[in-house]
Amino acid sequence: MATIQRRGRRIMMTDAERDTYLAEQRTCRVATVSADGRPHIGALWFTWDGTSIWLYSITRSLRWSQLRNDPRIAVVVDDGVEYADLRGIELSGTAVPVAEAPRTGEPCPELDVPERLFAAKYFGMDTMPHDGRHAWLRLTPQSITSWDFRKLAGPSAT
Repeated sequence: MATIQRRGRRIMMTDAERDTYLAEQRTCRVATVSADGRPHIGALWFTWDGTSIWLYSITRSLRWSQLRNDPRIAVVVDDGVEYADLRGIELSGTAVPVAEAPRTGEPCPELDVPERLFAAKYFGMDTMPHDGRHAWLRLTPQSITSWDFRKLAGPSAT
């Protein structure tokens, strides 16, 4: 069960706002930890199924090798240019690889929903194309923090 943020309740997104926001956004930043404790951050495409964020990552990446040694991960999705427009979500927890790596398309019922969502969001397709270089990571967050500074201006700002 994810912990709920204590600070910033006034600007916190509701569950429905969070789900809509994550469905609309296309890029997230993923933070992993090296063996010596240094962070590594990289951008990825993702999909959200209402419970977990699904990351489609190249298996020969630094991210993938770091997660094999330490599965702790943080993901940030945010946008906005002006201070009053800033919105975002941070999700953190443990990344879990799902299915074969790299993904070749072997049947995996657990991936039916994320692959359908991802294919539609990024490729405008009904089925997921597989390139033999990427694989799935699932993050079911242990902690979620969100912010929507547009709420500070009142209901007419959202």
